[in-house]
Parts: sequence; structure tokens; C-alpha cells
Amino acid sequence: MKKKGQVRKLIAYIILSIMSVLCILPFIWMVSTSLKKPNEIFVMPPVWIPEAFDWNNYVEAWHAGGLNFGLMFYNTMLVVIPVTVFTIIVSSLAAYAFARIQFFGRNLIFMMLLASLMIPATVTLIPQFIIFSKLSWLDSLKPLIIPGLFGNAFAIFLLRQFFLTLPADIEEAAMIDGCSRFRIWWQMFLPLSKPAIATITVFTFQGVYNDFMGPLVYINSSDKFTIQLGLSAFNGVYTTNYDLLMAASVFTLLPIIIIFLFAQRYFIEGITLTGVKG
Repeated sequence: MKKKGQVRKLIAYIILSIMSVLCILPFIWMVSTSLKKPNEIFVMPPVWIPEAFDWNNYVEAWHAGGLNFGLMFYNTMLVVIPVTVFTIIVSSLAAYAFARIQFFGRNLIFMMLLASLMIPATVTLIPQFIIFSKLSWLDSLKPLIIPGLFGNAFAIFLLRQFFLTLPADIEEAAMIDGCSRFRIWWQMFLPLSKPAIATITVFTFQGVYNDFMGPLVYINSSDKFTIQLGLSAFNGVYTTNYDLLMAASVFTLLPIIIIFLFAQRYFIEGITLTGVKG
């Protein structure tokens, strides 16, 4: 039986290793292509290691076609940072209310909140565009920032599930000592919710950072472009500079990798624990 268990574990490791290699191959190809000369990109058989690393591709990509990736990084961070921070704060407040406070219609409101997750974003795109047009917010970052300051249903659901796993005794003891609901949320629930908060941070940062449809619909001026609009500029009507596109993709991917490296300690734990109790 012991040998059978070891064989099964070995097979599982082999399968997982093969899947990991298949997942990482596109990233390796992206980095490899970013360092190639144009004549090496489409040769057959494929060249994985360039004859000479062309680091100048990164310099050219930074200012290709009159683009300014420094400004686009700045614009993207103007959107990503406040949306991520407020999503955590507002969503955790709502999640605490749904998890710990008894009020009329709590379950009905929560079910309606979950139902909103089933509505595709494209369905609300035109109504939102009309609203933002009436508010004179078009060609600005406001349509990308302000809706994200009020939390989102997925973050509320994830944090509520995590708050339900926390013992009620610590909350009751705090209330006996005279702590308000707000102080309990701030000083007790948030510090204990690092895994869930790390998960929400990664998901929110990645989602907003990689958003292409929003900036494409609402932004017209090149000085307000975000990173994703800058990457799309490399795709021409008749030709695409794949070497510069891959170089730009590499340095635009770095912030997401950095965020995940900092949050990975809690990320998997947060995904696991949020489904323990319904």
C-alpha cells in the first residue's frame, strides 16, 4: 500500500510538473521574443534563445510611436491604487455587516448582491456611458476610478465568508469591554483577515490593471492612456512590431508579479479559508 501511495504521488508530481511547464512556456516565449531581432521571430524551427540579446527593444518600446509608458504607468496607478484601497475598506465594512449584524432583509439584500455577479459587464456598459456622458466625465479617469470606490460584490462575498469563520467569542468579549462595531471591525477583524485581504488585493489590482475595455470606451486623449491602451497601440492595421510588443508586455507585467510575490504568503490561505463556512 505504501508503494502504491508513493507511485500515485510520483505520477501526480509528474503531471503537475508537465502542466507547470506548459503554463510557463508562453511567458518564456514572451521574454525570448522581446530580446530578438525582427528576423528571428517567425523563423522555423522556432528560436528560443536569440543569437544576440537585443536589449534596445526595451528602450524603443518605452517611447515607441510617441508613447510615454512612464506617463501611462502613472495614469494606471492613479486608477489602480485608490480602487484597490477603497475596495478593501468599503467591501470589508459591508462584509462585516452581512456577517455579524442582524438587520431586516439582510439575507435578501445579500442574495441580490450575489445575483449582480451574474450580470455581464457589457450589459451595463451603454447605460454607464450615458450616465458618465451626462456628468461630463468622458475623456477623464473619473469613470475608471469613482465606480470602484464603492466596493464590489465579489470582494464583499469573499470577505463575508472569511468573517464567518472568525470566532464570535472575540467579538462578544470586545463588546462587553465597550468596543463599538467600527472599532471591532478596524482593530480585530481586519488584522485577522490578512489572507482574505491579500486575496482581494491581488484580484482587484490585477483586474483594474489589466482592464482594457473601460479605458478604450472612456478615454480619447493619449496623455490619459493607461498601460493596456499603450500595449494595444503596437498592433497596427497591417503590421505588428512583435519584438517591441513583447518587450512592452514584459515591463508592464512586472507590477503584477511584484504584488503577487508580496501577497503570496496569504493568497492561497485566503482562497482556501473563505469557503469554509457559508
